[in-house]
Amino acid sequence: MNRREVAAVITYVGRLDPRLIRTNAGEARDQLNTWHELLDDVPMTTGQGWDVREIARKRIVSSPYPILPADVARDWYAHRRDRLARHTDPTPMADPDNPEAWRAELLAARDAVAAGQAAPAAHRGITAGRHRRGLKGQSAAVDSYIPAAVRADLAPYRPARAAREAAIAAGGPDVLEVPCEWCHAAEGEPCRRRRITLDGAARGNAPRATAHPCRIDRALAARPKASVA
Repeated sequence: MNRREVAAVITYVGRLDPRLIRTNAGEARDQLNTWHELLDDVPMTTGQGWDVREIARKRIVSSPYPILPADVARDWYAHRRDRLARHTDPTPMADPDNPEAWRAELLAARDAVAAGQAAPAAHRGITAGRHRRGLKGQSAAVDSYIPAAVRADLAPYRPARAAREAAIAAGGPDVLEVPCEWCHAAEGEPCRRRRITLDGAARGNAPRATAHPCRIDRALAARPKASVA
């Protein structure tokens, strides 16, 4: 605000709170200088919900103490912080290979939001607005970090996982939820090819595409039984 605008604000708050009125010319000049020093970078009004007169009126109503210019300045800085906190930097139109122009455009957009010359820009959620066709399928695809088409292409290279997923999809048990008593595979690990030599030692450690029958039986036994109505 310039000195004329600050003088108008002092006149307005003096009308609401006569304690701020200064009849002595020297005191009035000092008051104007103090208010202008603290409110020099505070706008009078903006098109984004800021009005010094409204802020001053609320302060006078809510506090029994005379309003100070620092009270108005603090409210303005809080207003700026709130606007910037709700702002998401849009992608600049400048050439990304020109970092100076890119940065200048970002700063100009932030300054416009902070000064109340532009509204904060926020990202729109995927479910915001009207319902879009295919949105349910898109949301379901997000739940898996591997798309279905990629998972099918990887099946030949991951036979154990592919067999497990196929069994679960067919309504069977998840055999990896239980350990294997034959090859001693822990929970979450595939079964291993375990061969017994003539001297009783175990040989072989290659993973199997399918689980051992005893592990499948144990997984079936561990499944919760459906309640009978």
